[in-house]
Amino acid sequence: QVQLVESGGGLVQPGGSLRLSCAASISGRIFDLNPMGWYRQAPGKQRELVASMSSDGATNYIDSVKGRFTISRDNAKKTVYLQMNNLKPEDTAVYYCNARYYSFPTFLTAWGQGTRVTVSS
Repeated sequence: QVQLVESGGGLVQPGGSLRLSCAASISGRIFDLNPMGWYRQAPGKQRELVASMSSDGATNYIDSVKGRFTISRDNAKKTVYLQMNNLKPEDTAVYYCNARYYSFPTFLTAWGQGTRVTVSS
């Protein structure tokens, strides 16, 4: 099994920065978390993929965060990060960490509990 624990959310003014972290705890014969990523869900909206990163370093971002957010991961620490710069009020949401992994005989998806990000003056 994979358990994900996020940290780093909070209240920040527009233009500010936050860094989210997500640490994975793994039990059993699981050898790779691929990809790991961040989703967000704003009030009244569907959950959307913000950024993802494969275990070999390939990244994917939604257009609205390109140039402002950076995803990174430390495979040895089983941790994924989301550096968020130049935050805007529309970035306000609960951010969820996500990881896909293979556990015989199928692929599964793990979710964190979410961390709230509020961008407001």
